[in-house]
Amino acid sequence: MSARTHPRPHPATTSGVGVRLPWWAVALPALAFLTLLLLISNPAQAQAASGDPVITDVVERIQHALSSHTR
Repeated sequence: MSARTHPRPHPATTSGVGVRLPWWAVALPALAFLTLLLLISNPAQAQAASGDPVITDVVERIQHALSSHTR
């Protein structure tokens, strides 16, 4: 005697993604990424109030290394 199979209550999706993200789930990480990218690209705008020369020197060296590498 063969056993009867029961249909699945929710069939698997085969034609696309079934999960939808809210708009802010994409916008907030993109905004954070752009903000950090702007801070890296212009470190003079992002200096600390104390004006620590070590951090400024490191950022300038990294920026110089990146700009000389792309030329």
